[in-house]
Amino acid sequence: METGDYRAPVHEMRFVLGALRALERLRAQDSRDLPDDETCSAILEEAARFAEHEIAPLNRLSDEAGVRFAEGRVRVPPEIVAAYRKFVDAGWPSLTAPPEHGGQGMPQVLGLPVAEMWRSANLAFALCPMLAQSGVEALHAHGSAEVKARFLPKLVSGEWTATMNLTEPQAGSDLAAVETRAERRGEGYRLRGRKIFITWGDHDLTDNIVHFVLARTAPLEAGNRGLSMFVAPKFLVREDGSLGERNDVAPVSIEHKLGIRGAPTCVMSYGDGNGAAAYLVGAEGQGLASMFTMMNRARLAVGVEGLGVAERAYQKARAYARTRVQGRSPSGERVPISRHPDVRRMLLLMKSATEAMRWVAYGTALELDAAQRESDPRAAARAADRVALLTPIVKGWCTELAQEVVSLGVQVHGGAGYIEETGAAQLLRDARVTTIYEGTTGIQALDLVRRKIAGDGGRAVFSLLEEIAGWCESHKVDAKLRPPVVQALAEAVRLADAAVRFVLDRQAEDSDLAGAASVNLLMLLGTVLGAFGHARAAYAAERLREAARGEANAAFLASKRASAVFYAEHVLPRARAYCASVLAGSDCITALDDALL
Repeated sequence: METGDYRAPVHEMRFVLGALRALERLRAQDSRDLPDDETCSAILEEAARFAEHEIAPLNRLSDEAGVRFAEGRVRVPPEIVAAYRKFVDAGWPSLTAPPEHGGQGMPQVLGLPVAEMWRSANLAFALCPMLAQSGVEALHAHGSAEVKARFLPKLVSGEWTATMNLTEPQAGSDLAAVETRAERRGEGYRLRGRKIFITWGDHDLTDNIVHFVLARTAPLEAGNRGLSMFVAPKFLVREDGSLGERNDVAPVSIEHKLGIRGAPTCVMSYGDGNGAAAYLVGAEGQGLASMFTMMNRARLAVGVEGLGVAERAYQKARAYARTRVQGRSPSGERVPISRHPDVRRMLLLMKSATEAMRWVAYGTALELDAAQRESDPRAAARAADRVALLTPIVKGWCTELAQEVVSLGVQVHGGAGYIEETGAAQLLRDARVTTIYEGTTGIQALDLVRRKIAGDGGRAVFSLLEEIAGWCESHKVDAKLRPPVVQALAEAVRLADAAVRFVLDRQAEDSDLAGAASVNLLMLLGTVLGAFGHARAAYAAERLREAARGEANAAFLASKRASAVFYAEHVLPRARAYCASVLAGSDCITALDDALL
């Protein structure tokens, strides 16, 4: 069993939270029930202990043992069942959940670093509580008092888990094609249909599973307006909260996947008999609005999956490079490959990319907290707009960049990375799905361009770019920062501004432009935001260096500047290429006939 190869980067996490002034900003918005610094530190330390000692050692076992499907039931290895029960007993599922339903009410900007640890430690395991937490958000926002009382306490505690059921064989991203039907039956509904690719659709971790299902309450011709969201439990729940009979919902099979093999991905059948009893969430015909509350939270979580797997891949590659002796130095000394310039380039790319992802993800969590806690309605609305803008970037850019990081992890290992024993290949396989589920990168990019940028005429994105440009202007002569860091960031902001304006100005006359330019625009904005994070990190580190205590902390702070410089000189130049591709328009993409593709 794999042990000892993951160490939660708590010091790094604390540094980012401190540089963001996260808790300070939250206390200025709403000081109710916010933890003090000592409590936050204790939570991070205990989460690190749990991730390192309880979950991470099961990562290879999850991959190798996988899950079993027999006699209509899914079984996971007993070690995973035991770890999940410890997870629930320790209270981790309820960390950021609403107190009125039994949650601890911790801010999202604290919950996100904890979630990063779970994803680094064992992505397959972490998917299960992630879906439950997303379901809690949807029920809290849209559920009736009766449905909340029936399901939320057990979902918040982790005693029950949840799933998200959208996809059908004929309906992937085109949800208007969903055919699963919901029929009124007395005061409730009965579901009939089949869903595919349902993560943790069945298992033996808990005694009940709450399925969130998108189903049709109006004819297919009604499209999206005919869709509603329901919860359908595996076992019916009596009024006193006890479990009743088995509902008419069951797994039909499990998928055999490239990665995350420890997470059962099921084909689910609803209503093979009398129909699956279900409860409406939100209003009839408003299913997409309700489901998108769950989906958007899951999209942020998937972005953090990219960050988490990238962090583990970097740690694994760094450890291997420091111990693998190959070749000689100019003086003739045999040296570890970490001394080879090209290996150092790869490691620095992995390091700086992972740190950039962390800044963007944590900054988004802070805006999410502001949207939920800010006492000034206008400030809360601005924060909500910022979250809406950043969500597809976190999901799309972080997961795409993670593909590069985990692939480099295999490359650093050389031939050893291509075989399963080192664990580098598993991370590559596990990370691959993150750009696909909860909406592919292309879907995230279209959402960014059509809904989040064009939807408000660019107001939110221009506000963000102006904020970064203003920071650059106020720091352009600061002695604490190496000039190329700020200068390169300022130039990249100008490129991003030009790209956004080009798309806004031309998309009305070019119907293909949004689809042709959107991924490059998303990657451009993510790359710029990552550079902004690095610049702020370097500035914060330089301010702290004089007060640094001990060699270890001084070295850590020095590394922030080194990462920022590397990112500015080796990653941020990609912004110019992304911008050029956006400005090229759609002609070269649409010119070729389908037959010649």
